[in-house]
Amino acid sequence: MMRSRDRLAIAVRKQSGEILVEIRPWFSLTTHPWLRKPFIRGFPVLLETLINGIKALNFSARVAMEEDEGGEVGSWALAGTLLLSIVLAVGLFVVLPHLFSLLMKWWGLSGDVNSLSFHAWDGLFKFALFLGYVASISLLPDIRRVFQYHGAEHKAIWAYEQGVELIPQTVRGYSRLHPRCGTAFLLFVLALSIVLFAVLVPLAMAVYAPSGPVLKQAYVILVKLLLMVPVSSMAYELIRMAGRFHENIVCKLMSCPGMMLQFLTTFEPDDSHLEVAIAALQGAVEGNRQPCSPS
Repeated sequence: MMRSRDRLAIAVRKQSGEILVEIRPWFSLTTHPWLRKPFIRGFPVLLETLINGIKALNFSARVAMEEDEGGEVGSWALAGTLLLSIVLAVGLFVVLPHLFSLLMKWWGLSGDVNSLSFHAWDGLFKFALFLGYVASISLLPDIRRVFQYHGAEHKAIWAYEQGVELIPQTVRGYSRLHPRCGTAFLLFVLALSIVLFAVLVPLAMAVYAPSGPVLKQAYVILVKLLLMVPVSSMAYELIRMAGRFHENIVCKLMSCPGMMLQFLTTFEPDDSHLEVAIAALQGAVEGNRQPCSPS
């Protein structure tokens, strides 16, 4: 998948070997001007990316399996899939790390939810869980192939940005790592959540703190969920800045953890993967020199 401003191109290799390219408008939640303002646009952009990604995956699976019937997922099914994805993400990366931190407190290795040590354990467990999850799924053959396409997307974009001919022979020499990759966004979210949770959760507890232990922990989890909106918005602005000024030494340092993580989320593609990535890129830009990014 490749996006260029308001266009989304999806390239799929059919069982016959033919590459089918679907061009469609990018579904956007930021059509209103105030939703496109810095430090506001991050969260709606995250949601619209999830929606476009789910629809594109459904389309690609249908084409790859050569299914002519059934059409794409409907609005209610899409909403259900999106809701399930969010619930699973919240459970894994908000609730479970919080419970782990409570376990550390019970073992005497952490302070209360007002302490820095509590949120340090929370963040450490998030990082470990995230890295373990990515490393584990990369062992699956189907996911490894997806990660090869991911690497092919990055190579194609590097070649496009350098203005070279978009053919596998020239594209394959570029790096499979790219500073604008969404992988870095996830790391920024995890890092910022540690800092902001450590500062803002105690402030929220100072304003209101339920008396019961269960209600108290439920309240803290709710505060963390609400804080994901500003966290994702700040992370989005940071990754945009790091990608735009990637030659700057500060931005290089900011991009370094995300680039390192891409060693797990991308693999070296072969020419068949590069051909599909090039087809998607060409479909997204259609001869103009618009900035392009993997979706």
